[in-house]
Amino acid sequence: MANKPHDTPLLDELETGPWPSFVTGLKRLAKDKDQMVDLLDQLEHSYRTKLGYWKGGTLGVYGYGGGVIPRFSEIKDENGKPVYPLASEFHTLRIMPPSGMHYTTDILRKLADIWDRHASGLIGMHGQSGDILFMGANNENVQKAFDELNEAGFDMGGAGPALRSSVSCIGAARCEHSCYDEGKAHVMVINNFLDDMHRPALPYKFKFKFSGCPNDCTNSIQRSDLAIIGTWRDNMRTDEPMAKKWFAKHGMNELVNNVVTRCPTKAMQVKDVKDVRKGAAISAVALNDTQALEIDNSDCVRCMHCINVMCGALAPGKDKGVTVLCGGKRTLKIGDTMGTVIVPFHRLQTEEDYAWLVELGGKVIEFFAENALEHERTGEMVERIGLASFLEGMDLEVDANMVSCPRTNSYVRTDGWNEEVARIKAKQAAA
Repeated sequence: MANKPHDTPLLDELETGPWPSFVTGLKRLAKDKDQMVDLLDQLEHSYRTKLGYWKGGTLGVYGYGGGVIPRFSEIKDENGKPVYPLASEFHTLRIMPPSGMHYTTDILRKLADIWDRHASGLIGMHGQSGDILFMGANNENVQKAFDELNEAGFDMGGAGPALRSSVSCIGAARCEHSCYDEGKAHVMVINNFLDDMHRPALPYKFKFKFSGCPNDCTNSIQRSDLAIIGTWRDNMRTDEPMAKKWFAKHGMNELVNNVVTRCPTKAMQVKDVKDVRKGAAISAVALNDTQALEIDNSDCVRCMHCINVMCGALAPGKDKGVTVLCGGKRTLKIGDTMGTVIVPFHRLQTEEDYAWLVELGGKVIEFFAENALEHERTGEMVERIGLASFLEGMDLEVDANMVSCPRTNSYVRTDGWNEEVARIKAKQAAA
């Protein structure tokens, strides 16, 4: 294949910094594909003019209403012909990842080979919704590539105003902090709502994310409409031999400066062994013959910092489950929003528990479809109609854990409270 010469001084500049550049990867592909040479030329043109030249359109595969992101070049000559013809069609296929992002090397090679045969060879692993992004197909090869990907066991992901592909952390497969079966929850939820993914009919995008513990490795609280985050509600577990081994290696300075003082609620203290308090909420672990670490679990907010630093010596409790949050998203109409707690704790152990999660997901999607404005995310919908109205629509009880920001005004009006209590009692009696 004879590659035409190209001069890309602005793109070359992006390779001079201290961090790896995407330009290097594109140039590597351009050694074997003229399509990528044209792509680099168009990208250089964009940097030179400071304008973008990609437009969308309508493109899909048989049986699916979403999942393909069309990209057509707008750079044309005076006769209306593409200036960079081999990159004039550069479409992206969003393909659903496996839960927990588990792959074999064989399947990764197979995916790469399929895309190399039919398109640019450029693959992104993974998008914010977890998709495998196969970038750079022309009109003719979109269907061909998808047929082979589908034959390999992979389905189309979401695009447009639809349920998007979900993502779950590696969780129970390899992580000792996991509080539920993330992969099972991921598969059950998505399989039940595939129609909402493949045939867009929602006001805007909707994302699930599954994190096995409060470390939230999938960024679910920030980047998903419904976040399912593992947690526990009993005392933190301790392992005395591991704690002594950790303390012997790291010492008191590390313990105080990087564990105790970093606790956001000051729930930890170093004490003489004889002075450790007794109580239902107290966890304590000996560090040596005279000193111990005391943890008041009633103040613990599950930030995971101490568990991450003293991994093995401290661990999540045994009464495990999930916290469900709704409304996280990036900037759109009202700026960034974090997820708001709608279910403080629910165990996920039995089949009935996982069926409950699927039912809750269906309720939220249905409420979103019926009440959100066009191009509005769930977080913006909840902000507009009020959390109380949303909880009422979900048949969820109000809980103090749902408060995202404490009151700053200590004065509370009580007029109308009696009428409100009467209304609630009447509603409960009718139910």
